[in-house]
Amino acid sequence: MTTHDELRLLPWSGPDGKPCFLSTDDTAGYLSRLADSTEETQLGSGTKLLEHAIEVLADEDTDPDELQLLVTDLTEALRDAIRVATSRGHRFP
Repeated sequence: MTTHDELRLLPWSGPDGKPCFLSTDDTAGYLSRLADSTEETQLGSGTKLLEHAIEVLADEDTDPDELQLLVTDLTEALRDAIRVATSRGHRFP
């Protein structure tokens, strides 16, 4: 088990959509490093998407289809950010 007797929530889901977990004490192992890298990518993408959303919402002529796509993308980014926050919160002492 991990140092805090918790499984690490990984930043991706399994093929059936269920959460994936990692049980290891090795924070420098391949899967731990891959999860760290994936989390950073997800948070970076979310930041860029937020900047884009601010621009889109400032444009009064934004097409409703573009707004629908934006909401979908923001929902996915929020899901990822919550998963990262949950995972990191569980690893605090």
